Amino acid sequence: QVQFVESGGGLVQPGGSLRLSCAASGTVFFSDYVMAWYRQAPGKSRELVAGLPSGGIANYADFVKGRFTISRDNAKKMVYLQMNSLKPEDTAVYYCNKGTGRFLSWGQGTQVTVSS
Repeated sequence: QVQFVESGGGLVQPGGSLRLSCAASGTVFFSDYVMAWYRQAPGKSRELVAGLPSGGIANYADFVKGRFTISRDNAKKMVYLQMNSLKPEDTAVYYCNKGTGRFLSWGQGTQVTVSS
């Protein structure tokens, strides 16, 4: 069974940066997946933050364009999200999963809190 383990979250002040990591296991098809980051704030639905196919062009939600960068390392089965210029509204639990097709099992996510 495919598993995703997210890490790297924490408490950061507005304007700060964090780098999230997602480790995938239980699959030999990782490089075939479009991988994506999602987030869910309290009381809100989960939303797409950024997606990246192998060897392709990343796409970003408008609310993170110019601030976040998604990357991946297929050999390590890892996906990353570099988050700069963080805002309080970026506070949420962040998850990784496939960006297209049926979702695989969700991990526990990593909490990002942006507050002074």
